[in-house]
Amino acid sequence: MLNNKLIKEIEEKIKKLPNIETKLSNPSANSSADLKTLAKEHSEISTLREIYESYKDYLKKIEETDQLLNETEDVELIDLAKDEKEDLNYKFQETVSKLKFHLIPPDPRDEKNIILEVRSGTGGLEAALFAADLFKAYLRYCQLEGWKTEILNSNVSELGGVKEIIAEIKGKKVFSKLKFESGVHRVQRIPQTETAGRIHTSTATVAILPVADHVEVKIEPTDIRIDIFHASGAGGQHVNKVATAVRITHLPTSITVVCQDERSQFRNRQKAENILRARLLQQEEEKAEKASVETRRLQVGSGERSEKIRTYNFPQDRITDHRIKKNYNGIERVLQGEIDQIINDLIVAQASEIFGD
Repeated sequence: MLNNKLIKEIEEKIKKLPNIETKLSNPSANSSADLKTLAKEHSEISTLREIYESYKDYLKKIEETDQLLNETEDVELIDLAKDEKEDLNYKFQETVSKLKFHLIPPDPRDEKNIILEVRSGTGGLEAALFAADLFKAYLRYCQLEGWKTEILNSNVSELGGVKEIIAEIKGKKVFSKLKFESGVHRVQRIPQTETAGRIHTSTATVAILPVADHVEVKIEPTDIRIDIFHASGAGGQHVNKVATAVRITHLPTSITVVCQDERSQFRNRQKAENILRARLLQQEEEKAEKASVETRRLQVGSGERSEKIRTYNFPQDRITDHRIKKNYNGIERVLQGEIDQIINDLIVAQASEIFGD
């Protein structure tokens, strides 16, 4: 159940709707930018009002069911009422979680597109295979969400694994959903290369970087060194004859970015600069977060690359998210992109940390 403070906050937000609707009904009195902001606020508060009405409705039905259970002695009716209450309680808690989600202070990065980086960790070839599995899972999730993906750079290994793969993902609220995926992912399974049937433990690292624009991060030409070289890997005569791969080194931070997937040197440079800009923004944000006690208190989705966030145990068909200490079954479904349940649980956990329950 929501406490009085949260209920008051919800009701104060809902009271804004008539004023917003009045402004929207007179578009000539507002700029197009103001109208866009008002329309977005109206949509968000209208959704909040709808969920709050469901909250009050479920609360009323639960109270009526409790009253019935206290007043009746009919065994059959009691059983039906208990079943009804169990279903109502489940729906009620779902509604509470939705309300808390809508009350989470907005993260200005939530609307941003992202740079997704997946790298193999400890475990050699098996780690590279697991990194490839993770990347494919994210690609499938993006397809389910209707997001656009573009591979910026890749470094493949044997048997279809990847040492590193970087992609840009564009769509609605991409960062808000995928920001919880940053960290170390661990897998426990029998590798393809294992002949004795032994279970190995390997890792892959995922980084979710919000895309930075030119205003947020300005790269001075004197701060970078650009090297051009021949691409490695598949590509036939093109790889051998044309130097299109680009390496950019940011001298003040020693951050290095390599892009070689495009046949155009110009396109590879563009992509490399986008990745560099995202990494520089991430570096600045990490510094700011470390200086903020309140931000660091919220451990869910902190995104530290050294943080072990999840284990995929294939023999037991169990996924464990270590931040919320919750287990899930159905690894194959998750690797097919069905990760919404885990993401939603992480959002709820974040809300619980913020609201102190």
